[in-house]
Amino acid sequence: MPDYKTTINLPKTDFPMKADLAKREPAMLEDWQRRGIYRKLREARRGRQVYLLHDGPPYANGSIHIGHAVNKILKDVIVKARSMEGYDAPYIPGWDCHGLPIELAVEKKYGRPGRKLDVRAFRAECRKFALQQVAAQRADFERLGVLGDWDRPYLTMDPAYEAEQLRAFALVLANGHVYQGAKPVHWCLDCRSALAEAEVEYEERVSPAIDVAFRVADAADLWRRIGERARGGAADISVVIWTTTPWTLPANEAVSVHPEFDYQLLRVGADRYLLLAADLAADCLVRYGLGAEECVAQMKGRDLAGLQLRHPLYERTVPIIVAEHVTADAGTGAVHTAPAHGQEDFAVGQQYDLPVVNPVDDAGRFVAGTELVGGLGIDAANPVIIDALDKRGALLSHKPYTHSYPHCWRHKSPVIFRATAQWFISMDRCGLRRNALRDIRQVRWTPAWGEARITGMIENRPDWCISRQRTWGVPIPLFLDRETSAIHPRSGELIEQVAVRVAKQGIDAWFDLDPVDLLGSEASRYRKVTDVMDVWADSGFSHECVSKLRSEVSTPVDLYLEGSDQHRGWFHSSLLLSEALHERAPYRAVLTHGFTVDDKGRKMSKSLGNVVVPQQVMSTMGADILRLWVAATDYGNEISVSDEILKRIADSYRRMRNTLRFLLGNLHGFDPQRDFVSPEKMIDLDRWALRQTAELQRQVRDGYERFEFHEIYQRVHNFCVVDLGGFYLDILKDRLYTMRADSTARRSAQQAMQQIAEAMVRWLAPILSFTAEEVWRHLPGERGESVHLEQWHPLVDLAPPVADWEQVIALRDDVLKILEQLRAAGRIGAPLEAEIDLYCDRTAEAWLRPLADELRFVLITSDVTLQGADLAPADATPAQSVSKGRVSVGVRVSEAKKCVRCWHRRTDVGRVGAHPELCGRCASNIDGPGETRAMA
Repeated sequence: MPDYKTTINLPKTDFPMKADLAKREPAMLEDWQRRGIYRKLREARRGRQVYLLHDGPPYANGSIHIGHAVNKILKDVIVKARSMEGYDAPYIPGWDCHGLPIELAVEKKYGRPGRKLDVRAFRAECRKFALQQVAAQRADFERLGVLGDWDRPYLTMDPAYEAEQLRAFALVLANGHVYQGAKPVHWCLDCRSALAEAEVEYEERVSPAIDVAFRVADAADLWRRIGERARGGAADISVVIWTTTPWTLPANEAVSVHPEFDYQLLRVGADRYLLLAADLAADCLVRYGLGAEECVAQMKGRDLAGLQLRHPLYERTVPIIVAEHVTADAGTGAVHTAPAHGQEDFAVGQQYDLPVVNPVDDAGRFVAGTELVGGLGIDAANPVIIDALDKRGALLSHKPYTHSYPHCWRHKSPVIFRATAQWFISMDRCGLRRNALRDIRQVRWTPAWGEARITGMIENRPDWCISRQRTWGVPIPLFLDRETSAIHPRSGELIEQVAVRVAKQGIDAWFDLDPVDLLGSEASRYRKVTDVMDVWADSGFSHECVSKLRSEVSTPVDLYLEGSDQHRGWFHSSLLLSEALHERAPYRAVLTHGFTVDDKGRKMSKSLGNVVVPQQVMSTMGADILRLWVAATDYGNEISVSDEILKRIADSYRRMRNTLRFLLGNLHGFDPQRDFVSPEKMIDLDRWALRQTAELQRQVRDGYERFEFHEIYQRVHNFCVVDLGGFYLDILKDRLYTMRADSTARRSAQQAMQQIAEAMVRWLAPILSFTAEEVWRHLPGERGESVHLEQWHPLVDLAPPVADWEQVIALRDDVLKILEQLRAAGRIGAPLEAEIDLYCDRTAEAWLRPLADELRFVLITSDVTLQGADLAPADATPAQSVSKGRVSVGVRVSEAKKCVRCWHRRTDVGRVGAHPELCGRCASNIDGPGETRAMA
């Protein structure tokens, strides 16, 4: 018997079924680097419209984690997609390199500056450490497949960057936004430095909650205010406050009440009275274990203004003042007010010209000489103060209280409010808040709720404290008058001279500077500021600094992309500094992604054992699996990841890879130029497939434009599984394998597959960057050296197909269900053992008749016969999915012989003398002119 296997056009490709990404990807990455693919991409897009995604600098400390991977992959997907659109889309990665974590890492090794290392050497070690961290993180980011200018990133510690940051600061200063003031700021006792709002997080804490009686100094004055002249004698009358920070009482300068609240004077003993907010009085008395014998009077808070109270610890008096920040949510309705230890206290203190007395030093200890608590830390002072209050009869209640309290986001330790001389950017004196709120509305926020979130933060934030008392940071390059503390009148000119020096020598140029070198004879009159800038200023100025240093960057940029915490961080600081510089937002659009959690919604934690390490995933499954996971996820919410989730993603990846492998395998021997089939000669089904591809390409491009990557994943995966694997490619197999290799019908199929593969490899390139490159190298025809240098594949605009393929697909689904039922019942084995009768009314026949003999290939059965609807037997099954006309399906087990080559059961098998085991069309495809397929 002849071996007909050699006459079958079986798939042939070197594209491997097993991805083996963990091994192949590093070699591909090295190849990209060796050939300079990023540089060539920039050359290819030179002169095109520019699209700028400005990289938010990760902090140069520690290995990258799964959140870093999400962020960098999303950025890379966007940049590559914009490049595929034809934009010149440079990607300049950056790193934030100053700040406390780096300083602390160096301190662990060498101690604080001035111990083992002098300050200059300490900064050198900080720079060295940061460079090591940058190198390690860069290697991991590149391993993720992120294309960018990795040889020339921007580093906030580069002298050129530092110099531009000083120039930007000078402009903010010249625009009137910077001032120095002794205001309470968040102060970390571990950092020994002020913190910005973005460096503070809130955690639960148990504090000592106390109710303290401030005795009225002049009882007669109160009696006069309420018209109780008959009781004008001396009495024990107290206004009660409630606080969870007893240590702030030594700095108390007033008691605040709300002007519109009702306050009751309650007699709780023979000659003892308490003044409490009416709405809170009952709860307070329960807390004190007291009963009210009489409500003597009720008055508004404004009627109490100016009443003098005795300080509960010291021999002095403090006034009652009125303030809108007083609430009736808890406490007593009267608020202990220490302007040195609270923002609202400070603000109301300014209105009443209260002293700002701060008895607490940088380490959180009361300065020597502070009565009762001098030399004690604030925690140690609390019980001392509470005991003193108790002995003085001023303590009404003392209970532990659990509440949300500000903590340093680095040390996770409680912070305090502490008034010190700091540098601030004003939110209101030059319209910074107003302009920011105006321009937020012009930005495209994705998700849309980002606009409301940052708006609320800008509306309510205090002035920005930009000074830090640290060693490793960009200096605030100012000279202050020793007597008046006024800024030198030529500060703009002086900062430029400092910037020139810093550009050559780095920030040491400022700290080493002898003021005489710049100020000459007037140097003795001025002192040099030693504070450094908040690191949020370093990164917040990045849009300005990078635009000055890189010709390909201009502002505002097209996109900022970071995690949702950056509405209070980098999005926030960048917006404020851009408004302070140019009165505009630094970005046209802002994209936010959520945080990673495990498959149960829990945060990543080593103790829970649910941490997914990106380096481990890349070394086992490959970076493309991580990239596909990111793209497949709705990143606007929390992003779930686990080993099981990644395994499911790997299964989806294999389905898409196998689809591409099928296309490549069946393109063996196809030359796109030599074997071109004009559109009008293509098989109708192939034209349908290409129109489906063109529509999907439109949806894919739209998805990239809208940043809806999970939709792209779903559509492309569905295309591979349903449209191609479940329909089109399944039908093509017979035509591809059994027809003459150079027949028009087979070339039509190959041309369609080649166009699909050319389109799909580009769709996937931004996401599956390594796999797309691998596919690119196996596609037939002449092509560029990398898929990442390409643009979307131009698909021919084809005329609509003749057949109604949507109805055909619906009919096919119904037939396959019927055949599966017969197979399960044991009546048939493979579908080719069946013959189909389709009983159609005239409407259905109209769209079925043009398919003619193609129907059996579409339904993958050995024969299909069209019959009138009136001939349908009782056991015919109505087609449920068909909407155009009525169709019933009858199935017969074929009694014809099986062709050993195509496996169809045909009545003409054995009628060709030379090939007794073949059907007529197979014999013709081997020795004769070849079959002619309909719909060509």
